[in-house]
Amino acid sequence: MAKLVFDIETSALPLDQFDPVQQEYLFREAENLPNPAAREARRSEIQRQFSLWPLTGQVVCIAMLNVDSCRGKVLFLADDGGDEDHAGGAVEFVPCADEADLLAEFWDVAEHYDSIVTFNGRGFDVPFIYLRSAVLKVEVSRKDWLGYRYQIEPHCDLLEQLTFYNISGRDGAARRFNLDFYCKAFGIESPKSQGVTGMDIGRMMAEGKSREIAEYCLRDVHATVALYRIWQERLEAVK
Repeated sequence: MAKLVFDIETSALPLDQFDPVQQEYLFREAENLPNPAAREARRSEIQRQFSLWPLTGQVVCIAMLNVDSCRGKVLFLADDGGDEDHAGGAVEFVPCADEADLLAEFWDVAEHYDSIVTFNGRGFDVPFIYLRSAVLKVEVSRKDWLGYRYQIEPHCDLLEQLTFYNISGRDGAARRFNLDFYCKAFGIESPKSQGVTGMDIGRMMAEGKSREIAEYCLRDVHATVALYRIWQERLEAVK
């Protein structure tokens, strides 16, 4: 079966896109703090989290690869448009004018795949793109990706598999680690090895570094493919 590995990058929407009632709701917890310094610190922390929520953030990049061929596509927002190009002939970089176009292009690709592989896609990537697509009225071609949690078809979430469905909770033997930590543990080059992390995306968008974001997102996907192969070889249950 054709399997697609993908990862998304997100950034916060501007604060001025939210009306006063929405802003009051978002910062209510901070405004209830009596200390002005603590209040401001909490407001800043909440605003940094905007990129994690699909009603306050946007998708700025989606990188995807075919598991078997490692051919794929990276869709990314670029204000200046730009031309499509290829990395080593295997991966096409496609600049998109806006988020709706990016998501529509993604769903066009997704419908040609039987299943997907992600790292924390069940907890983040899939619900994020589902809700952003709904907000922007973009047709979703695959609505079965959350499915039944305790199966790997059509969605194999490696974080679920490597924690054995969170069997240990926060502090047990199978506790959750981030992708960077798993990569280093299994001898895979970390996508963060070139100094970019998910925390940098908002700043990089503001600086117009959309291509650098796309390349970072693709490194995440390559690392996920490598981790998936290790999981298949060493841990996947016999079918």
